[in-house]
Parts: sequence; C-alpha cells; structure tokens
Amino acid sequence: EMPGQDSAAHAYSCFFSQEEKLWDALKISAYVFSTGLLMFTALANSVSWFMQNVTLGNFFQTTWLKFYNFFEGDEWTIFFHGAALVPALAFWGFNGILMVADVTGKPTFITRYRIQLGKNDPVDTKKLCQAIYTALVNQFLISLPMLVPMFHVMKWWGNTFSKELPTFQWFLVELSVFTIIEEILFYYTHRLVHHPVLYKHIHKKHHEWTAPIGVVSIYAHPVEHILSNMLPVMTGPMIMGSHIVSISAWFSLALITTSISHCGYHLPFLPSPEFHDFHHLKFSQCYGVLGVLDYLHGTDRVFRQTKAFERHKVLLGLTPLSESIPEAPRKAE
Repeated sequence: EMPGQDSAAHAYSCFFSQEEKLWDALKISAYVFSTGLLMFTALANSVSWFMQNVTLGNFFQTTWLKFYNFFEGDEWTIFFHGAALVPALAFWGFNGILMVADVTGKPTFITRYRIQLGKNDPVDTKKLCQAIYTALVNQFLISLPMLVPMFHVMKWWGNTFSKELPTFQWFLVELSVFTIIEEILFYYTHRLVHHPVLYKHIHKKHHEWTAPIGVVSIYAHPVEHILSNMLPVMTGPMIMGSHIVSISAWFSLALITTSISHCGYHLPFLPSPEFHDFHHLKFSQCYGVLGVLDYLHGTDRVFRQTKAFERHKVLLGLTPLSESIPEAPRKAE
C-alpha cells in the first residue's frame, strides 16, 4: 500500500474512534440526566401526594410570596438571603455533621464508609482549623463581593425577583443547563490550574489534602476560588436569567454536591465521591464533575482500571463498598 493510503486510513480510524468516544460520552450524559430527572420527579410527586389537596407548586408559591412580602420586595435583601445565606447554611450545616465524624470518629454509621482507610482517623485539627479559616475567608471576602455584579446582571434580566415562581418543569430544564455549563467551565479551568506554573502558585494549596474532607471543597487559593469554584456555578443562572429561588436551590445543591465529592466517605444513597477522591489521590486524573469530558479527553483512563472505578456508583445497601469491593492485596516485595 502507498504511504498516503496508510495515513488516510489512520486518520479515518482516528476520526471514527473519536466519534465513537463522543457518542459514548453523550450516552453517559443522557443516562446521568435522565436518572436524575426521574428521581427528582418521583420525589416531587411523592411530596405532592403526601400534601394531599395542596399541590407542591402551590405550596412553594405561597411560601415564596410570604418570604417576598416579609422583606417588602427589597430585591438586594432577597438576593442576599437566597444567593448567600441559604447556600451558606446548607454548606456549613452539612459539613458540620461531617466534621463531627472527622474529629471524633463517631458516629460509626458515617466513619465506617471512609474511602481512604486509615486517613483522617481522626483528622488533624490544626489542618482542619486552617481549612475552616480559608473557607470562611473565601466565602466572605470573595464569594460575597462577586454576588454584587451578579445581582445587577439578574436585575437587568427583569424576572429574577418575580412574584410568580418558575414552573417545576422549567426548573428542571435550568438545572440541566447549569450542570452542563458547570461541567465545561470546571473541567477546563481545573485543568488550567494544573499547569505546572499555575499549580505551584495556585492549585497546590487545594491539593495539600490528598485525602480530602467536606470543607476542603472551598479550601483554595483566591484565584482558584474565583475561576473554578464560583464562575462555573454562577454563569448558568446569569445566562438563563433565573429566578432567585432557582439560584438559591442551585447554589445550595452545588455546595452540598462538591462537599460530598470531597467528604472522604462513600455514604449510602448519596452520589459517589470516588471520582474526585481519586483525583486528590493521584492529581492527574478525573478533573471534571460528571466525568463526561474526562472520558472524551482520556483523563480518566487510569481511574477506569482501578477498584475505585468499580466502587464509583451509588451505594444502595449498608455494606461499605470498601468491604464488598476491597483493594487488591499488595504483593510481597
């Protein structure tokens, strides 16, 4: 065969290989979104049924109007409570429970699900205090000021503070868009701060924790907190012109989700943190949130060959996956 034919065949093969990977990634995305939507819809229907004659939509609408009238429609006060206070309470409430387990080793219902066995058992309290301090600084001195320009963007859209809530179906559409935007922006900004020059001066701080805990999710250099923590989460609502209730729910969900990813425990019925925990362990794998872009770029190849990948699923029982899918015993040297 001619050399030109070989290179053409190679290019043809590469094209279809990449196309196949893209198709597989899209199928993974569709599975993740459809499963999430089905679970969310089932939950909403259950609550609706429980409330009998009062629909879920009417309940939220009535509650929102009470909240709106309580603050006399003051938009900044409403925005501050929805975009700052509620998500912060969700973050510290969830992480407060985890920190009790990290420090005391109790309750065992939590600590028996530790991913990296023998690590943070108990957590170094000096390191923990540093992490809490940095997280608070990032929240008060970076996140809060960033909400000021966001507030003006949302006012420009004109429907963020509407007395009428968006429909549940529209919120699900928004949630899907927010998730896609976060995946794209987080993956590429995260890979950017792993560049040797930026890693040394910026991202290394976050990776001081090779076995992370929940509060470490926002333990980061200020530049990284802006680029990788705030902008990927803020951009979706600003593009969509979302209602403050949608923003509040999304910010709270994002903070709790990233706390789960960093918490160090693979707890029953919660999203698997194995993917991001492996990133902290190995540094050069698993940069994204959903893992779709990691699959496309091949940055999960090593992860897929590990026991951690086998454990990367929702635990539907009470037996820790570290017991049912243990690490292979090390060979004697």
